[in-house]
Amino acid sequence: MSGTVLVTGASGQLGRELTRTQPAGTLVHALARADLDLQDSAAVARMIDRHRPSVIINAAAYTAVDRAETEARLAHAVNVTAVQALAEAALRCEARIIHVSTDFVFGGGSARPWRTDDATAPQSVYGRTKRDGESALLDTLGARALVMRTAWLYSAHGTNFVTTMLRLLRERESVSVVADQVGTPTWARTLATTIWAAVERPELGGIMHWTDAGVASWYDLAVAVSEDAAAAGLLPRVTTVLPITTEDYPTAATRPSYSVLDKTATLAALQVPTMHWRTALRQMLAEMADA
Repeated sequence: MSGTVLVTGASGQLGRELTRTQPAGTLVHALARADLDLQDSAAVARMIDRHRPSVIINAAAYTAVDRAETEARLAHAVNVTAVQALAEAALRCEARIIHVSTDFVFGGGSARPWRTDDATAPQSVYGRTKRDGESALLDTLGARALVMRTAWLYSAHGTNFVTTMLRLLRERESVSVVADQVGTPTWARTLATTIWAAVERPELGGIMHWTDAGVASWYDLAVAVSEDAAAAGLLPRVTTVLPITTEDYPTAATRPSYSVLDKTATLAALQVPTMHWRTALRQMLAEMADA
């Protein structure tokens, strides 16, 4: 592609994979939190005016789901106010924004995968701020905004469910994990490559969904981490994982009980390959073992 791409949140798990998978010949300015304070609207405007990107990929977000219940103002500042500032700056330089959002914008009562046009009903502060950030972006940029919702994102870097499980499985004889919340684990690498495919399609706007293929509970994912990490040599043994209910493990924020996302429209538009979540997990664990 021609033009410049600006990536926010470059030090996060998705930002790292976006940098790692950037297409050859693409000029990318990857900005970590130290490079750009998204809570400083003036700094956001100056940075975008300086680089004049054709595309902005917003991979930055406040993602501490439980802490957001007591840090609602901070979550709103990063997930809504900063997104609005990015959109206004992008409007001035006629840039597109591809903005990463979440399955947490939905409730949990669906009996089928959530479609992009389903009504949102977030159950947590985090979910509400992500939903409001989507609205701010779409209202400001219209067709030049693309919201890419994903779910259960993990990578080899940072704090996420998989890295947390690896730590706990090393430390404990057994681990108890919720088995009645269902979604789709998604490797940040596959999301990154899908976002780059969307960068190449400037006509795309609105809302899309992307996750890896398949369905799992958190318990299923934890069992897979235990078995596959042991097979890869990252754990000394397969540790027992015990299924529990949401009631057995209360958290400050309410999680959706069912958050599988319908990817039909995304697959049709982008023609990108899909990978089953367990295949993706094994690939990532193998890379960690070889590092």
